[in-house]
Amino acid sequence: MRGIYGGVPAQLLERGSLKDYGVNAIFMGSGGVNEERVRLLREQGARVFAEFNTMHEADYVKQHPDAAPVGVDGEVCPPADEWQGVCPTHAEYRRYKMDDFRRVLRDYEVDGMWLDYHHSHADWERADPILPDTCFCDRCLAQFRSDTGTKLPDKPTIELSALLLNEQKAKWVQWRCDVFTDWVREFRAIIDETRPEALLGTYHCPWSDTDNDGALREKLAIDLKAQAPHMDVFSIMPYHARFGHHDDPAWIARQTRWLGDYLGIEGKPGERHQIWPIVQLSDWGEPVPASQVREVLEQGTESPVTGVMVFNWGGLQKQMENVEEMGKFYRAIAG
Repeated sequence: MRGIYGGVPAQLLERGSLKDYGVNAIFMGSGGVNEERVRLLREQGARVFAEFNTMHEADYVKQHPDAAPVGVDGEVCPPADEWQGVCPTHAEYRRYKMDDFRRVLRDYEVDGMWLDYHHSHADWERADPILPDTCFCDRCLAQFRSDTGTKLPDKPTIELSALLLNEQKAKWVQWRCDVFTDWVREFRAIIDETRPEALLGTYHCPWSDTDNDGALREKLAIDLKAQAPHMDVFSIMPYHARFGHHDDPAWIARQTRWLGDYLGIEGKPGERHQIWPIVQLSDWGEPVPASQVREVLEQGTESPVTGVMVFNWGGLQKQMENVEEMGKFYRAIAG
């Protein structure tokens, strides 16, 4: 799989075809999928995958204030920089998202759906991540009590959150992970019912289980091993320049190797799971020069990787030198 993330790369089609650049897959936001685009990309010999935003929707929170995540002080947690998360136990929000997920699969012949922002309220896509503890709303606390059989004292939220992040931390962290995993279970069920040939993938934080003091599970509520039975593809997001590794593209391969070891994925034909990272070729934070493109893609395709996609077309279309280098690499590995 040799992909581009960010919609239909019209400039490439104006210059020739996707095959001229070795591209055989396009990833785009689910809101941008339509019959015309799917047909156009199919004619180019490309598979079409839809990115589906699960837990980051500021407009919904504006219209439904009770869906906002609550912090340790019992107050609504402000946006993490520009990212607005949503309470994971808000039943109406979950139903709204599941209905939209089903709609895309029903209406368009996509080859797969990729979950995005499927984690708790945070902004980890930066060198200095913002990782607040959430959600301590009455609804979450009541569901935690019910699901785990835990008795909590009749105390203010600020005292309950301290209890849950200390004496009850292991139970609290596992419960939060289980909530997000149950969303994944339902997404899988919808695919199996609606378009069973489609893949279910996830864009997720590139940290290991020990990076940032175990924040992958403890802060973001991402339990990769628990999600794995429902998943087909893991698309780790090792944006080396954005995350402070501009001079160390080998960090990309270290993170994909860790993921393979952690989940037991070897990159062999016929494996149940695959790893397709999305690597940074466009400027975001630190620049990515054309001279670095080949190394980034080499690191992004090391075993156990069986596919790769580049981030993102919105920026790359202004960096055609990088695109040309990408095309050279993609054509070479296409054989």
